[in-house]
Amino acid sequence: MQIKVNGVELCVETFGDPADPPVLLIGVTMLSWPDQLCTALAERYVVRYDLRDAGQSTFVDPDAPTYDLRDLVTDASELLEALQLGRTHVVGMGVGGFIAQLLALDHPDQVASLTLVSTRPIAPGPVDPDLPDHAPELMEQLFGRPKPDWTEHASVVDYMTGSARLMSGSRGFDEQDVRTAAGSVFDRARRTAKAQRASHLGSMFAAIDCRPRWRERLGEITAPTLVVHGDEDPFFPHPNGVALAAEIPGATLLTLPGIGQGVPRVTWPIVVDALLRHTASPPRSGQRAALSRHANA
Repeated sequence: MQIKVNGVELCVETFGDPADPPVLLIGVTMLSWPDQLCTALAERYVVRYDLRDAGQSTFVDPDAPTYDLRDLVTDASELLEALQLGRTHVVGMGVGGFIAQLLALDHPDQVASLTLVSTRPIAPGPVDPDLPDHAPELMEQLFGRPKPDWTEHASVVDYMTGSARLMSGSRGFDEQDVRTAAGSVFDRARRTAKAQRASHLGSMFAAIDCRPRWRERLGEITAPTLVVHGDEDPFFPHPNGVALAAEIPGATLLTLPGIGQGVPRVTWPIVVDALLRHTASPPRSGQRAALSRHANA
């Protein structure tokens, strides 16, 4: 369904019973979160959506966006209002984690809990001295390869499969899942090179204005926070997740051994279990302690 917010239309999909606790999943497109992962979050009302300039949401020009990161945060905030969700459990992955962090900071009354997956506390660009940047060998392999024909299905699927192989870690690569996901993203996005590139890579984040910084404000986050990060993530290396967990009061770090970017199928048993417990209506201190023990196991 299309929902108009903040002057744009966002393509939105929901799973489950609206009477259950709501969970908002933020990635680049709704397919950042596979169908089976969404349905595994039983007894939750799951909402996923396409960012503007991606998927089937309002598309203008991801290479020269006229909006900034705070506009994407406002999109998410107004989407929660439009769906009348009230306080919502917010989960952000990768660049979607930037939006999730700022939603928790700027709209704390809307965020029941926060989960940050494979992300970092600073925007694209130069990293802080204490944080590792993208692995140089990864960047050379990713961007030294021939570019795909972004308008041709097989070319894009092959390219994205190669990218996933580089970013998945020693345990996270599932070629069938990756090919299926890339094909689905291709089929939903507009048939222009810009639209495909943005939908697959979130290329708009290389161009949008992300100022001002927010890392120095992480101590203001009051929502119970879970940080999920693979210890072999070459794009946002694991110390970025460690920093988030250390700087957000009371946050729990769930490290995924042998995993790179994202939450591939092999991680779903542990990640779904952690998310279900984290998004239960507000955890008592004993539940928080149990989650912490689980994360460090």
